[in-house]
Amino acid sequence: MKLVSWNVNGIRAVLKRNFLDFFRDSKADVLCLQETKAHPDQLNHLDWPAGYHHVWNWAEKPGYSGTAIFTREKPLKVTYGLGVAEHDREGRIINAEFADFILVNVYTPNSKRDLSRLAYRTEEWDLAFRKHLKKLERRKPVVFCGDLNCAHQAIDIARPKGNERNAGFTIEERTTFSALLKAGFIDTFREFEQGGGHYTWWSLMPGVRAKNIGWRIDYFGISQALRPRLKSAFIWPHVMGSDHCPVGIELE
Repeated sequence: MKLVSWNVNGIRAVLKRNFLDFFRDSKADVLCLQETKAHPDQLNHLDWPAGYHHVWNWAEKPGYSGTAIFTREKPLKVTYGLGVAEHDREGRIINAEFADFILVNVYTPNSKRDLSRLAYRTEEWDLAFRKHLKKLERRKPVVFCGDLNCAHQAIDIARPKGNERNAGFTIEERTTFSALLKAGFIDTFREFEQGGGHYTWWSLMPGVRAKNIGWRIDYFGISQALRPRLKSAFIWPHVMGSDHCPVGIELE
């Protein structure tokens, strides 16, 4: 079973950059998208690849945030958000239950350049998200994926020294990410690759992506119970169209 996740930075924009070709070529059984920035009614004219069920969650604010899941197997149950009103107005989470696991597609709030949202992000959202995953895990193992907006370790960012107080690499964000893993979840990519230079997001400034001056902020995490089924974890930096690239895993 192949699961792929991609922050597309606007589904309408990426559709103009061969997104449907990527979708078909990916052969994903499940494709999770973040930062869709659209209501599905705005896309109804599209000829989506056949054989997929669509699930969308959108923000109250038009053209902002949003998530979507395309899946070959129809979920047994779908819910939205964390169940906390203050966290659920931006379309950031879709929970899709399958026979043997629950999939959580997440677009974590950015702390903002001036760190004005850092306290909300680390003291409220990250805690609520971790509790949410653990609550779901009481029923079934969990797979979570998406843009977590955090480079966890120095190895996950090209220039750690220069970014120590920048959103996405603050000690506060890295600490709450560590707490998530310590709660019993696995960073799947690091099960197969311990080296540096593997990134999922690059600034849109000229030459940055070509020089691979990036951050690894997009992840697949799994419950410990799913580790025996984890066959591979991958990053596809060659896929263009967004400032992020797709990531994925294969489960037996």
